[in-house]
Amino acid sequence: MSRSNILFLMTDQHRVDTLGAYGNGADTTPVLDELARTGTRFDRWYTPTAICTPARASLLTGQAPFRHKVLANHERNVGYREDLPTDAFTFSEALKEDGYNCGLVGKWHVGTERTAPDFGFDGPDLPGWHNPVEHPDYLAYLDEHGLPPYEISDHVRGTLPNGGPGNLLAARLHQPVEATFEHYLATRTIEMLERYAADAREGTPFFLQLNFFGPHLPYILPDEYFDLVDPETVELPRSVAETFQGKPPVQRNYSAHWTFDTMPIEVTRKLIAVYRGYVALIDTEIGRVMDALARLGLVDDTAVFFTCDHGEFTGAHRLHDKGPAMYEDIYRTPGLLRLPGQQPGVERGEFVSLLDCTATILDIAGLDPKLAVDSRSLLPLTRTGEVEWEDDIVCEFHGHHFPYPQRMLREDRYKLVVNPDSVNELYDLHVDPDELLNVHDHPEMREVRDRMMRRLYEVLRERGDNFYHWMTSMYDVGEVAYDPTLSGLDESTYRRARG
Repeated sequence: MSRSNILFLMTDQHRVDTLGAYGNGADTTPVLDELARTGTRFDRWYTPTAICTPARASLLTGQAPFRHKVLANHERNVGYREDLPTDAFTFSEALKEDGYNCGLVGKWHVGTERTAPDFGFDGPDLPGWHNPVEHPDYLAYLDEHGLPPYEISDHVRGTLPNGGPGNLLAARLHQPVEATFEHYLATRTIEMLERYAADAREGTPFFLQLNFFGPHLPYILPDEYFDLVDPETVELPRSVAETFQGKPPVQRNYSAHWTFDTMPIEVTRKLIAVYRGYVALIDTEIGRVMDALARLGLVDDTAVFFTCDHGEFTGAHRLHDKGPAMYEDIYRTPGLLRLPGQQPGVERGEFVSLLDCTATILDIAGLDPKLAVDSRSLLPLTRTGEVEWEDDIVCEFHGHHFPYPQRMLREDRYKLVVNPDSVNELYDLHVDPDELLNVHDHPEMREVRDRMMRRLYEVLRERGDNFYHWMTSMYDVGEVAYDPTLSGLDESTYRRARG
């Protein structure tokens, strides 16, 4: 696999159940389904944290969020670090130093002061959390091709608890597909791919990353995709029946923030339909890039990844977007990888992470995957057969809009979520795959709960994630490593007072 080219395709806020390869029967993702058919599909692929900037910083560095400490999006930052330190390891700089061309087209969102070029990437600097439709390069693209400007109507939004208008969730775009930001991103990627292909023929490999800003809300689409899916055919998620009984109160608050109950259920169906249309648009644009890869004769020399930073609620649990609720909807995501010459149609059930892409990229490039300290190379899993692998995964969250620390342990049947400010959560995913019933305090679950709490504690302590300190004193997981009474200090204080 030494010095293969790498094409990394990434979306934002992408539900796993929108892909045919993961069971969706609507046939709206033929390109990604073909990638799954010819490569490896990972069925338990998780994000390290379900929020954009920390997840993307983890991909870049191969470090878990608690370690790199870029823990929140700039737009809603609650006091955390906003940029990686200048001495942080990044795979892009390692590849660049090893002679790779490195390009990135699309969403960056890893920091504010240091942008993609600061980490060795070629490509336009496209800041922000959603399509920057006022960006000069996009406007130049529209002008060059005689395409109309951005204009929207049919806004979909609810009503906030304060009586004001809620966040924009979707809108109709009055532009042809060729003018969409998604088409623009694919075009710029193809142009860069053509430049890199010439160097690749002379022995210089490339890493090229295409980051779509969607299908993150608001879902803004032209007619062809806004109306692609009939809302009448949309099956609502079963967790729309969420009552929040026995759940952390923050979830009910977030539901109010995202205005779910202020909109008719028909609007929820339309939002889900438009979201799936957005996924279909992105699949079409990825198809253009894959066609270019074939036209340039690069298929047999290029590893191709597809994944996203995290998932999306789209009405599940009466929520939208993401937030302090560690449900499968936003933590389990699609993950596909095709290597040159690999056996097609490999399906793996091990717990893997977006974090593991970092070590895998290094491994494909012939570099040491251990440079990515919290990451594991996925290359052994791209073949059939038994592979020694951990049978659980830990995820974390630190806040969005306000600080809110959480840790999660997910294993085959059960999921444990520790919420220091509130009730903890335990779900039996075999019986309750929609995570509606919190069984954490059910007496018959004590053995499972205690076992998983100790396992989570051990993993966090081994990693150096100081969240474990709270667990030490609050749960039956281990002994504190210091004298919590500070008895020695007390005695000396008393002696001084008496003297």
